[in-house]
Amino acid sequence: MPVQSTLSVSRSGPVQALITQSDGKSFEELRSECLQTGALFQDPDFPAEDKSLFFSESVPVNFEWKRPKELCSDPEFIVGDANRTDICQGQLGDCWLLAAIASLTLKKDALARVVPHDQDFGRRYAGIFHFQFWQHNKWLDIVVDDRLPTVRNQLVMLHSASNNEFWSALLEKAYAKLHGSYEALKGGSTMEAMEDFTGGVGENYDLKSAPNELFSIMKKALDRGSMMGCSINITSSAESEARTSTGLVKGHAYSITGMEEVEYQGRKVRLIRIRNPWGQVEWNGPWSDNSREWNYVDRAEKNRILQNSTDDGEFWMEFEDFKRNYDTVEICNMTPDALSDDTKRHWEVNLFEGSWIRGATAGGCRNYIGTKTEMQKNRRKLRKEGLDLETIGFAVYDAPDDTDQAGKDFFRYHASKARSRTYINMREVAERFTLPPGRYLLVPTTFQPHHEADFLVRIFSEKKADAVEMGAVIDADLPEPPMPSAPEDETDEEKFLRKLFEQLAGSDQAIDVYELQEMLNGVLSRRKEIKFETLSLHTCHSIINLMDVDNTGKMEFQEFKVFWEKMKKWIMLFLSFDTDRSGKMSSYELRSALNAAGMKLNNKLLALLGLRFADKKYDIDFDDYLTCIVRLENMFRCFQAMDKEKRGRVRMNMMQFLMLSMNV
Repeated sequence: MPVQSTLSVSRSGPVQALITQSDGKSFEELRSECLQTGALFQDPDFPAEDKSLFFSESVPVNFEWKRPKELCSDPEFIVGDANRTDICQGQLGDCWLLAAIASLTLKKDALARVVPHDQDFGRRYAGIFHFQFWQHNKWLDIVVDDRLPTVRNQLVMLHSASNNEFWSALLEKAYAKLHGSYEALKGGSTMEAMEDFTGGVGENYDLKSAPNELFSIMKKALDRGSMMGCSINITSSAESEARTSTGLVKGHAYSITGMEEVEYQGRKVRLIRIRNPWGQVEWNGPWSDNSREWNYVDRAEKNRILQNSTDDGEFWMEFEDFKRNYDTVEICNMTPDALSDDTKRHWEVNLFEGSWIRGATAGGCRNYIGTKTEMQKNRRKLRKEGLDLETIGFAVYDAPDDTDQAGKDFFRYHASKARSRTYINMREVAERFTLPPGRYLLVPTTFQPHHEADFLVRIFSEKKADAVEMGAVIDADLPEPPMPSAPEDETDEEKFLRKLFEQLAGSDQAIDVYELQEMLNGVLSRRKEIKFETLSLHTCHSIINLMDVDNTGKMEFQEFKVFWEKMKKWIMLFLSFDTDRSGKMSSYELRSALNAAGMKLNNKLLALLGLRFADKKYDIDFDDYLTCIVRLENMFRCFQAMDKEKRGRVRMNMMQFLMLSMNV
C-alpha cells in the first residue's frame, strides 16, 4: 500500500543515510577494519572488473584499474575548495551528470551531504571512500574503493582539471555503483542527477514556448537555492555534441549558475550565466567573456559579475539569446530539509510511495478506461535486465464527494482539471499548476495497462495542503442476515431447494461439502445466464466454513437458506461486471464488486487477491470470484466477532490463530 509522509522543516540535522553494503557494514566500520589490517579496501559489491564498466557490450579498450597513489605522488581528495571547475568530462556520455555536479558545487551544504568531507589521502587513508545519494525518499550511503579505470595511466572517465584531485572521479564511480555500472550512466537528464543529489523535485520548460515570466521563475529559483540545467536539442545522432558557429554544443548538458540584470546603454539587460562541463568551449556571441558589451557596463558592476572569469567553460549571454539558442531548461526545487536556516520561503511537501501491479493498479492511462482504477523507481539499475523506463504521466480531477474510491464510471464521465502535458519515458514527470482551493484527486499511471513498476508521488505546494491516499481504507459493512422463513412460509424456490436438499441429506438432515458441491452445481447449471463449468470443492469448503456456526462440518437447511439469499446477491453482482457473459470479470473490477458487497480493501490487499484469483489475462471466473467473496466475508465476520471494542485490532493466542486460519 502506498504510504504517505509529510516532509517537515526540521532543523535537527540531516536524516541518517542507510547502509547499502551487502555485508551490512558502514563506511566507518570498513575503514577501521582496513586500518587495523593494513590492507587497502577492495569493494566486493563493485569489483574492479569489466562488468562494472559495461553490461551490454565488450570493453572497447584494455582498462587498468589504478588507485590515485599509483597515478600521482601527492593525491588530494579536494584541492582547496570543491568547485564547478573541478569537473571535466571523460569518455563516458554522462555530461548530464557532470552538469548536475557543477550545479551542486554552488550549494555548499548540499555538496557536503553528497561528498562527506570526513575522508582524504592522509593518515586515515585505507583505499575507501563514501558518498550519499537520495533515492526514492531515502538517503543512501554508497561505499567504493578508489581503484579507477585508466588507459596509459590517465583517468578516462570524469576527472578534475587538477591531476592530483580525485573527489569528482570517485563521486562518478559511486554513482555508477548505485546504478550497476558505468555504462548505466550513458544518456540521462540533468534533472535526474540533481534530484539524486538533493532530494528535490524537478520541472522542465520548453524555451520555444516558455511563459513570459520565465526569467523571474529562474531568478527566484536560484535565489532559493534551486539547481538548474539547460540543453540544445538534436534532430539526429550525427548532431550529438556538434558545435555551432557561436561556440555552443548540441545534445549536451549545461548547468546554469547565475542570473543578473545590468544597466546597458540606458536600458536593463537580463543576463544568464551558463557552464559547459567540459571546462572549455564557450559562447562567443554578445556578452561572452571578452565581448565589447562589457565596456558599456559600470566598472564595479562588471568586476562583480565577471570575477574569476576565464576560459573555464563558463560564460554569460543575454537571456533572449539564451531562449533563441537553447531548447530546454530543467529546474530542481529543494525540499524544506535541504534548505538553510535563513531561507525565508520553502515548499510544503507531501509524499506517497506505491506500485503499479498487474490486475490491480496497473490500469494504464485514460485511453484504457476499462482498466482504470511521478517518479518511477530503479529503472536505470534495471537496464541490464532489459527493463527500461516506462512511459508515465498523471491527471488531476475534482475529488468525488464522500467516497474513498473512484470507479470506472467516475473517469468516464469526469474530465481532468489538470494533467501532465504528455506521457513520456522519463524517470519522472513534473508540472506546475495554479488551481482554486478545493479537494483534488491525483492519478499517476503508465500509458499502457498491465505494466508493472514502483513509483513515487510528491506534491509541492506554496502553503500546507493535506493529502491522503484514496483506496486505503479496510472496512466491512456486513449487516446480519434476516432470519430464515418458517417452513410454512417458504416460497416456491425455497420449496424446490428443500426437496433437493432432503434428497441429498442423510438422517441428520444436513449436507457435507461433497453434497453441497453436488447441490450447487445442479442448481446453478439451471441458470443459463451464469457461464461456468463447476464449483470446486475448495469453494464449497469456504461456504461450509462461513455458514457452519456449530462447527459440525455440515450445513442444515435453515443455514442453507440464509446462504442462498447471499448467493443470489453475489450472482447479480458478478453478472453486472461480466458484461460480455463470458463467465469472467476483470480483476480491475474486483474493488468495485467487493465494495458493492460491503467490503472495502486497500491497494495492497487487492493486489494480493489479483495474484491469487486472476488468470494470465487478468480475469476472474465465477468459481474463484465466489471463493474470494465467501472467504473475505468469513474473515471479516471472524475478526469483527473478536473485536468486541470496535478498535480495529484484536489479540489472540496460538490456538485461536490456528483455528481462525483453518476456518477461512
